[in-house]
Order: sequence, then C-alpha cells, then structure tokens
Amino acid sequence: MVKDKITHHKAVSRSNSVKIFIVDNHPIVRQGLSQLINQQHDLVLCGESGDIRHVLPAIKKSKPDIVIVEIALGTFSGLKVIEDLCREYPDIPVLILSIHDEILYAERCLRAGAKGFIMKEEPPKQLLFAMRKVLNGDLYISDKLGPKLINKLVSKSTGVSSSAIERLSNRELEVFQYIGQGMKTRDIAGSLNLSIKTIETYIAHIKKKMGFKSSRELFLFAVQWSITDRKF
Repeated sequence: MVKDKITHHKAVSRSNSVKIFIVDNHPIVRQGLSQLINQQHDLVLCGESGDIRHVLPAIKKSKPDIVIVEIALGTFSGLKVIEDLCREYPDIPVLILSIHDEILYAERCLRAGAKGFIMKEEPPKQLLFAMRKVLNGDLYISDKLGPKLINKLVSKSTGVSSSAIERLSNRELEVFQYIGQGMKTRDIAGSLNLSIKTIETYIAHIKKKMGFKSSRELFLFAVQWSITDRKF
C-alpha cells in the first residue's frame, strides 16, 4: 500500500486567487477536484492530502482560504478533522464534500464547525457555488436538506425522538463506524487514542441507545449499516 503524502501546489502567476486545500483519501477524487478548481480564474489549489495526521501543519504552511474535507477518511475520523481544523484555524472555513448520508451527517458537521455540506453526487457547478457561498461567509446546505434539517432541529426542541443512530454522540458514532469495519476494541482504542475501558463504556452506551442485547447484535448491525451506507 502506498502511503499518501502531503502535496503542496505552487501558482506563482495566480497569487491573488482564492487558495483551496483538499482533504480526501482518494487520489482520483483529489485529482478531479484539482482540475475543476484550477480551471477557475479566481481559484487555485494550494495543497491536498489524504493523511489527516499531517493536515494541520500542511495548512499552517500553505495558508488556504478554504478547506474542503471528506469525512470518510479510512480509519480516521473526518468529524475529528473538522473539530481540529475549526479549533486551530477558526478563520478558515471548512466545506464538507462527502459520500455520507446528508441527513445524518450534515448537522453533525455543522455543529463541529463546518460552514457547509455538499454531496459528491452534485454537479461541479453546484460545488463551485457552495465554495463561493462559504467563502462569502454564508452557510451552505442543499435545497433538499434545508427543510429536513429545520424539521429535525424543531423535533429535537419539542422532544420528538430521532432514529437510533442519530441519538449517538459524535464519539459514539465513530466507535459504531469502527465496529462496522470489523475493528476490535483494542484497535478502536488505539485509533482514537483512548483506553480500552473507555471504548467499552462507549460500546455499552451504544448498545443501550440502539436497543441491542448483545455485542454480536451490535456488530452484525454495524457491519450491515457500513456496507449499505458506504460509511468509511
């Protein structure tokens, strides 16, 4: 397996263009985004990476005006990336471009600090629109998601229960996703830099919230959910 590296882009003749950094663990996707961005007269790609361990220092070096992030990043958590980015660089807006379920993840990403969420199935012109909207200081969510997100927030405020998965906290959702990948408790603890006991506590909370009587029931459901919804 080839280890992904940070790529920095130089654009001497376009120094006044808006600089964009991409975080996505699929090289083909990054290449396509790079071509789309560099075709625009006012945009330029200043860096890209699929390895989140090096993203923060790379962003410090390249100084982008906006960061585009895919939250499906292999064995790493995209939600954690958003939180870290928004904490370390609060003035740099983050736009999520994802294969993830928009209804389930958009609210979580916005709460983590992202300024917009757009699905990869959208046409290129919509992505460019979303980028420019976020760069202008506005939030971007799709026309389809807007009313649903509002209804969801209203339901929460009135005490209407949401689906079992939506009741999970961000950290519990991360653990749930790792379970769906077939990872053992020890491996999950290592990936999240937490103790095994802490992960066991999260798993107990997940089982309670989702109504599973055994870890096997949870495992089977998590694997099936991971496959059908293309998570991670």
